[in-house]
Amino acid sequence: MLKPKVPVALEGYPFIGFMAFVTIVLALLGYTLLALVGLLLTAFVLSFFRDPERFVPEDEDALISPADGKIIVARKVQDDTFTGGEAFKLSIFMNVFNVHVNRNPMSGTVERIVYQPGKFYAADTEKGELQNEYCGTVMKTSAGHKVAFVQIAGLIARRIICWLENGDTIKKGERMGLIRFGSRVDLYFPADSEIHVQMGQKVRAGETILARLKTPETTK
Repeated sequence: MLKPKVPVALEGYPFIGFMAFVTIVLALLGYTLLALVGLLLTAFVLSFFRDPERFVPEDEDALISPADGKIIVARKVQDDTFTGGEAFKLSIFMNVFNVHVNRNPMSGTVERIVYQPGKFYAADTEKGELQNEYCGTVMKTSAGHKVAFVQIAGLIARRIICWLENGDTIKKGERMGLIRFGSRVDLYFPADSEIHVQMGQKVRAGETILARLKTPETTK
């Protein structure tokens, strides 16, 4: 599995390089105003693909955020697509200013990757939730819980990147992919989990504890 070791996601290099090249050409041609615009756009693209290190909580039962952004959905649902039963659903909306590198919410084993082509509506709308293109990862934790995290494309974000494959053993907090230029990530996990966030709360990938999943010891 590919794991970037630099503070900028590898997938951003072509975009950053292109914008920097255009800016330099405009400056050499004497188009000062356009060059300044190009410089600002280059800085924006560089910021978009930033990939900072995070301090991952050691709590084994803690489900951590897979994305930076804001909680826009927090409710129990009947999830027949990913976990096959009642689940708690959390949705995190990422705007264009958030870090867009996604991280594994729990440690465990990837059971399947579910890719579905679709539309590109605004990711924070009901149409986007139901009809947009997505890539879902279904995993089983070491305690036997089934958890799914779903990268969903948006109005501007039209490229989902997932580095995981079926059968991968994954570690909580490790980088697992990204979505280019804003979108959302949905999480499905056991409905009896202890929820630690609320609607509208801002979260950070790899650091914010979203919930604690109940182990056999805590359910006795």
